[in-house]
Amino acid sequence: MSQTPSEGVPLVGGRMAAGVARVGDTVRRPVCGSSDFMAALLELLEERGFSGAPRYLGRSDGADLLSFIPGEVPARFRPWSDAQVAAAARMLRAMHDATRGSVLAGRFEVVCHHDPGPNNVVFQDGVPTAFIDFAEAAPGSRLEDVAYMAWTWVVSSKQARPLRDQADQVRLLAETYGLKAAERRVLVDCILERQSRNVRFWAEIQARPATAIATPEELADRIEWSRREHAFVHAHRGIFDAALA
Repeated sequence: MSQTPSEGVPLVGGRMAAGVARVGDTVRRPVCGSSDFMAALLELLEERGFSGAPRYLGRSDGADLLSFIPGEVPARFRPWSDAQVAAAARMLRAMHDATRGSVLAGRFEVVCHHDPGPNNVVFQDGVPTAFIDFAEAAPGSRLEDVAYMAWTWVVSSKQARPLRDQADQVRLLAETYGLKAAERRVLVDCILERQSRNVRFWAEIQARPATAIATPEELADRIEWSRREHAFVHAHRGIFDAALA
């Protein structure tokens, strides 16, 4: 169904954003509690030459206005090639480096995206090109983002990619990003911690059904998925640890 430019075309990247629409070459995103920080972050990234994010264009009629980045945003997690994983890792490192030492990062290492899964990335000709949906961005440790990227881009209990291949690709991600040896030694712990936090995050939303952003069935599925992935990594952590050594 076609829509007029004034109505906008709904965009469905990620799992959190609602009411986001494309209008011409811009994206309109309803103002939320993190809008001011997101705006400051996108302006900082542009100022410091990071091209892998939308530009912040201002605010109008209760919406943040962002530049539209053409390309494809994957609807589902799936196996990715070594080249795609490496490109995502380089992009994450560049984003982190652009925030290091900034007022926004404060006493923390960097500003984290906090949801740098492939569902929040624009691909152009199959290449990860830009992050979207910075509503969860906040100061933090770079290991938080690297761990979440390793999980959502590489690790899967379904094993569409064999376990040892997953471990090798986690190593590739860590090396391409540039983690130090001491950081690589704790990366599996960080993945496990991030999976546990995911269970808590969705459980807290599940406990507030009146304002939940998904159906009860969807929330239950996300909690179960996070638990299943945590059990998988915990059971095979020796293989992942050995690959990262």
